[in-house]
Amino acid sequence: MTKKKIPYAWELIAWLWLAYFMNQADRQLYSVVQKQVQQALGLTDIQTGLVGTVLIAAMAVMMPVAGFLGDRLSRSRIILWSLLAWSAATLLTGFTTGLVSLILIRSLATAVGEAFFVPAATALIGEFHVRTRSQALAIYQSAQYFGAVSCGLAGGWVAQRYGWKHSFWIFGGAGILLVALMWRRLKDAPKAPRAAAAVEPVGVVLRALARTPTALVLAAALGCSTFVNMGCLAWMPTYLQLEPFNLSPVSAGFNSMFYYQLFSFAGVLLGGRFTDKLVVRRPAFRVELSGAALLLCAPALYLMGATHSLWAVYAALGAFGFFRGLYDANIYASLFDVTAPRHHSSAIGLMAGFSFAIGSLAPIALGAIKQYHALHAGFSALGAVYVVASLALFVAARGFFPSDFSRNQQQPIPSATQKQ
Repeated sequence: MTKKKIPYAWELIAWLWLAYFMNQADRQLYSVVQKQVQQALGLTDIQTGLVGTVLIAAMAVMMPVAGFLGDRLSRSRIILWSLLAWSAATLLTGFTTGLVSLILIRSLATAVGEAFFVPAATALIGEFHVRTRSQALAIYQSAQYFGAVSCGLAGGWVAQRYGWKHSFWIFGGAGILLVALMWRRLKDAPKAPRAAAAVEPVGVVLRALARTPTALVLAAALGCSTFVNMGCLAWMPTYLQLEPFNLSPVSAGFNSMFYYQLFSFAGVLLGGRFTDKLVVRRPAFRVELSGAALLLCAPALYLMGATHSLWAVYAALGAFGFFRGLYDANIYASLFDVTAPRHHSSAIGLMAGFSFAIGSLAPIALGAIKQYHALHAGFSALGAVYVVASLALFVAARGFFPSDFSRNQQQPIPSATQKQ
């Protein structure tokens, strides 16, 4: 009796899950050991936040470039070289000795490597999965939660026991090892006969996206979401080490991620599992669910900064994570609903690049609030950002989505995805 072979479309998800796991672990690592780095290198709060801001801003600049290249070059090769580049930069971060070297290696080099991953990986999943798109993207998206939690626990433990430099060396080395394992297994989707001629000039792609209002609103909402998320991820481990909580670096690194990421995992799988079925009857459901999810995040964010109870903070992190997970499950699937397949990588790159440009302001903004006022006030204020994003998504679902979706349905589906 022969074993049933796993379809490559799902093997692909497994490999990209591992790569995205390392992507999120490496990105979160600085936040986990941020206090130790700050003390060792003698950085101010604003300088500490600047390192995260430069990283995110550099990704914002590079992601549109990465998106356009992802529609023109081999997506599998872009993914592999991206993983190698950011892993090497993470490893080298352990050798930095001051603010300048930290920004050059941790912020700029790491950002350039990471920027090329998301557009190519997400578009490649879109090629192999059509009818299972939300579910596949949700499973892939769940890697960010496991990556951040594992980093919070392992990175904090290594930093406390052996020093912060060893955390970067271990995580960077693990990413390089993963590249070697993936090198022969990752491949591009077979192209439709006319796909080779489908590459269009950048100006044509930009005009097509500019004429899709739903895509513009999705990008604006993701910008708001990224701003909030980057602020929370950058400063929550530090926040839990301050009065009145006074957690150790290991406890702060783990607990700042565990409750948020655990419930995010539940939310993203729930969102991915059911939206693929519900959008058959109500195509705008993905956008509507995204708006509702962000609106429900707002009270949790307010509570996070308003309470002095550690368990209330954990409860707020869990609620924030669950509703954020529902939103995450539908980010790129919603974008694919209103954009042509040949523009997917470009659209993701532009959308993610814009969101990172907005999100890059969060680490330094919360650093300034901490330095001149109080960090808890910054967390509470983040809820208002989600309210604005939520209202924009509801407007798009009712006003723009029907015509954008209808127009996109006239686009041919690539033959490589027909079996999924």
